[in-house]
Parts: sequence; C-alpha cells; structure tokens
Amino acid sequence: MCGFALIAGAGAEPELFRAMLATLAPRGEVEEIRATNELMAGVWRLRIVDPARAEQPWISADGRWLLCYNGEIFNHRQLRSELIARGHRLRTAGDTEVLLAAFLEWGQEAVERLQGEYAFAIVQRATGRVYLARDPLGVKPLYWSRRAGRLHLASEIKALVPVGEPITEVPPGHHGWADGGWPHLAPYLDLRRLGLDHPPLTDPDEAIKLIRTAFAESVRMRVDTELPVGVVLSGGLDSSLVLLHMRQFHSDCVAFTIGAPGSPDLDHARRLTAELGVRHEVVQLRPRDIRLADVREAVRLGELTEYGDIINAVVSAPLFRRVRECGIRVVLTGDGSDELFGGYPMYHEVPAAQSRALFLHRLRNLGRTELQRVDRVSMGHGVEARVPFLDLALVELAMRLPLEFKVRDGVEKWLLREAFADLLPEYVRRRAKNGLSYSSGLHDRARLYKPLFPRLHRGFGYDLAEAVRRDFDSVLAACDNDLDRAIAEGVARQDYTVRERIRDAAGAVRHNLPRVRRPRQPA
Repeated sequence: MCGFALIAGAGAEPELFRAMLATLAPRGEVEEIRATNELMAGVWRLRIVDPARAEQPWISADGRWLLCYNGEIFNHRQLRSELIARGHRLRTAGDTEVLLAAFLEWGQEAVERLQGEYAFAIVQRATGRVYLARDPLGVKPLYWSRRAGRLHLASEIKALVPVGEPITEVPPGHHGWADGGWPHLAPYLDLRRLGLDHPPLTDPDEAIKLIRTAFAESVRMRVDTELPVGVVLSGGLDSSLVLLHMRQFHSDCVAFTIGAPGSPDLDHARRLTAELGVRHEVVQLRPRDIRLADVREAVRLGELTEYGDIINAVVSAPLFRRVRECGIRVVLTGDGSDELFGGYPMYHEVPAAQSRALFLHRLRNLGRTELQRVDRVSMGHGVEARVPFLDLALVELAMRLPLEFKVRDGVEKWLLREAFADLLPEYVRRRAKNGLSYSSGLHDRARLYKPLFPRLHRGFGYDLAEAVRRDFDSVLAACDNDLDRAIAEGVARQDYTVRERIRDAAGAVRHNLPRVRRPRQPA
C-alpha cells in the first residue's frame, strides 16, 4: 500500500526526514506529509482503497492521534460495521480510518481482530508516545532506530541508514509502545501455539474441506477491490491455484510470467491462461540479458545478502516492472505454500516428531527472506504483492496437519494437490516444484553469478561506492559489456569487492547491510 517514515521527538531534523522519505518514493504514487518540530511523518501512498479520501498520515477527528500505515486490513468492512454500531462516525470508505478507529475502540487488543498484511505506527500527539505493530508473519516490514532521544521509523532498512545509528527490526507479530525513543515490544501472537488449541486434523476429507474454504476466503479478501488485479504465474501448483480462485471473485485478472524462451514456466502458464481465457503478459528474459547493473539494482532493492535471494530478486524485478507498466497496482503470489504444505525436499527427510518445529522455523524466517524480497522488489516498482497462502486461518489449519498429509510417497504438498484435484488440470497437479530462477531457464546464469557473490556478500551497500563502480564499469567496458567475460577476467576478485562503509555508534561497520538487529525469539 505504501512506505512511511516518521521521526518522533523534540528537535526532529527536517533534512534527515526528507532523506528518509525520499528513499521510499518508489513505494507509492503520492507523497503526503505532516510535520511539526516534535513529529515528522510522511507517506508515499499507493492509492488502492478510497484513493481520493484516504490520505495519510491519517489524523483522528479530534486531532489527538496520527496514523502511518503500510498494508491492507482485509476484514475492514466487517470492522467498519462493528465500529459504526458502537457509535463511530467514519468519513471514508478506506481501511486506514478503520484501523485507527479500531485502535481507539479496543486499544492494543485491536491487533487481535485484524485480518491483513500490515505494519503501522500510531502517535499520541500530545505526549509523543508511539504505538507500533506488525502483522503476524512479517509480510509488511517495519524498522526503527534511535538518535538523540528521538525515534526514527521506516518501511525499509535503507531509509534509516542516514540516521547513522543501529537499526532494529520490529519482529513479526509484535506490538507495543515507544517512550523516549525506545520501543518496548511484545508478541501479540505466539506462532508456537498456533493450532494447538484445536485437535490435529487426522481425517483427510475434513482437512480438505477446511482448507478449500479457508483458501477461497483468503483469495476473496485479497481481490476485494475495484482495481484490476494481477497474479504472478509460474504455471506451477501454487500460483495456478491462486489464479483459479481469483477468477471466481474478480472479473478483471491479468497473469504475469517471466522466463527464458522454451522454459517450463512459460509453457505451462501459457497453456493454463489460454484454457481459462485470461489475459497473459509474458516477460521473456534470456540468461544473457541479465547484466551486472541488474545485480546492483536487486541488491539495492532487496536489502538481502544471500545468493539465492538476490538471484531471485534479479529475475523477478523485470516482472514487477511489467506489472506496473500494465497499470496493475495489486498482484497475488503463491509464496508461503511450500513452507505450509511441505514443498521442500527437507520435509521428506525430517522425522514426524520434529516436523512441527521445522515448519515453525521456516515460517518464522519468511519475513526476513522470501517475504522481504517480494515486498522490496514489488514495492520498488509501485506494486503491492499479497500472499493468500499466508492468511492466518490457513496457516493455523496447516499447522494442524500431520506430516503424512503434506508429504506422501515422495509427493510434496500431497494434501494440497488432493484438495483441489477437481479444479487443477492434471499437467499442473502433477508438476513437481521448481525454483524461480531455475524453472524459468535462468539457472545457467545463476551459476555464473555464484563466484561473484561470496565477495559481494561481505562488502556491498545499497549504492556501490563510486570508486568501486568505476572498477566494475571499466572491467565491463574492456570486455565489451559481456558479463561472462568480465567475471572470467576478474570481477569476482577481491580487488573489486564493494566496500560501502556504513557508520554507526561503534564506528565503521564492514558488513553487507547496516547492522540490523533482529530480536531473538524463543525457540
């Protein structure tokens, strides 16, 4: 929905605030700011729900409270009805106003009523206290830093780099108040308990019925908009299920697929969209089309360090660029299904008694890996990506499933395939999982990049240092801009390692990202 930056505390610095907010410009269409000496809040808003009236930062009718908000509350219509019945007078049709009204009605317990993907900050303007919250799985990001007693918040890490102090992630599923610039956060949802208050689902027929209902409702809520919606379609099981359900609830759907000519992704996606009569936008990306500049941009956008995450960002960036060029602001993806329903080889090997711990581990890391990549790359092109497989009701059902329902006879996501056997074409239902950059025909290029990453991994920043940029460019020019030759002739040598030094209180930090502190969670 947007990106926001906020500084709370006396003597807030306008130049720093403008630098923070400017970094987030790709995340929205309209810049909206409210600023005083003690509070500076700004939003780059992607206009999706009630675009004309749901401006941000949102101020309560009595002027006492301010809200900065990124994401979507999918049950906002239901909450609206409850709030009106309790006497609230709402001025817009958007979910932003509903979110603040819910907080004013139910306080911190309001987060337990929210169904959505969100991160937000609510400021009590008279005192400067700030209430923070982030969705249970970390679909939407939020980070904070503190300088001179002031709290600095932003939707991306790089927006807080100018603060020059350590950066801390607001953990998924946490909320709390910040006083004197220090957030005091606690979990409002314990993922370790998810599903334990209900009996295990040992009857496959019952499990199938519940999963079908929950998934359909999850997709319905995420396409509840008058805007056209897109789907990132690989032609595999997960994204095909998303598309099949989208068509039931929205008449204006567009599928987007990226891949090399002749890749399985393109073949399966073309076949499915042709059978369904769905508009299909294809981004053909040959391995040799990927240049070093694309790697730099993926690093800058994604704020990630692992080779697999970065190469996936490299591949998906052209896709989201096309989505935006087509005028689509909202897309759905199939992310999260593998973590929930056993889509990785490791699930074939883990003992049943340890499977729940493994699933929890994968879920809790999504916010700092796959979901971070999807958020940064999509929002870096002004597109909001929504993840229906990670609706909390569906996650809870998946946590109640025994391992033998997820992996059976060597077939991953067995129950998911069975649950939708009547909807899925056989060529989709029986298709094995492939990673994005591999099934799209780009695995050879991925291998070419691999020697480059161990060194970049230790020393890159968001923008390449000028001297290093010249080094890269001179090598590429000498090789006629052929990245294959450039790598072979020494781009991966230590001489060309990027050394973007980001200073914090401890001095020069020679890391690939600012020192982002991720609070430890109980095992």
